[in-house]
Amino acid sequence: MIGIVLGTRPEIIKMSPVIRECERRGLDYYIIHTGQHYSYEMDRVFFEELDLPDPDYSLDVGSGTHAGQTAKIMTGVEDILAKEPPEIVLVQGDTNTVMAGALAASKLHVRVGHIEAGLRSFNRQMPEEINRVLTDHISDYLFAPTERSRENLLTEGISDRRICVTGNTVVDAVYQNLDISRRKVNVLKDLDLEPQEYFLVTAHRQENVDNRARLKEILKGLAGVQKEFSLPVVFPVHPRTEKRIKELGIGVDGLNLTKPFGFLEFLQLEAQAKLVLTDSGGVQEETCVLGVPCATMRYDTERPETLDVGSNILVGTDSGKILEGVRSATTSPRGWENPYGDGIAGKMIVMVCAAARPQ
Repeated sequence: MIGIVLGTRPEIIKMSPVIRECERRGLDYYIIHTGQHYSYEMDRVFFEELDLPDPDYSLDVGSGTHAGQTAKIMTGVEDILAKEPPEIVLVQGDTNTVMAGALAASKLHVRVGHIEAGLRSFNRQMPEEINRVLTDHISDYLFAPTERSRENLLTEGISDRRICVTGNTVVDAVYQNLDISRRKVNVLKDLDLEPQEYFLVTAHRQENVDNRARLKEILKGLAGVQKEFSLPVVFPVHPRTEKRIKELGIGVDGLNLTKPFGFLEFLQLEAQAKLVLTDSGGVQEETCVLGVPCATMRYDTERPETLDVGSNILVGTDSGKILEGVRSATTSPRGWENPYGDGIAGKMIVMVCAAARPQ
């Protein structure tokens, strides 16, 4: 029995190849949805869009302080694991759901597999960095996406016997879900956009959107991109970002603000964009896999592989640097080598889990 714990939309996306492989192999597994960012009801569309089975358990913990949210997740996960103990619990990434799920399982002496282990920004000011480090050090199986991630784990004293370099499930997810999106949606037609003739933006990180000066500079930089290139700047606004823009009274002239898209629509927008500007870690990976240039509005990244291959540049949050970075990225050659594997990470992870089951 495999227990899969997830709680955010990026986790649903990156766990989708693992879930599909469990289904394909006919393995016993169940899904716990913590509802860290949204309720299960709001996330139901993601499971439906991606043709995934509904979660078996829903905690609906909602938002809150880091400590309060973590405590709720631990208590809820612990109750389920005690009632229906799996042989291994799988978590993915760096959220409070990941750390709390891993800790609850570890305390019950249930083995933990951490998917996307070994990522490091080396910035302990990021709550996600704390979650990554703690989860890695209490996990029994560390599924590292790249050799660089493996080296990070070895440097911290984690035994090589616990590490398996699998590639990143983002590659599986992009390939599998892009095929689904072609059957189900046509968002460029809906928005009257032409391929390679628009920019796509995401911004949601607390250090960016909760800081008035930073948010104002980001929006100024985006407006500068629109003015210089005379192309639409499509900005699906995260609820947190929308709230801050309204509270702070910041202008958004020249930007095409939209509601958030479902993943299939967003994936199509990513795949056909001239360039994507983001502060998301997952989007840095997705654009790299899709062959689309990315400008990251941060000063560090836990995805250095994207910088190494030239798919991504760090532009920070200064408006002038954002515009300068976009100029550079749009004229740089594409065709970099994808550093995240060949799309079989989900199969490798499930194979290891299945082989590790007691006979």
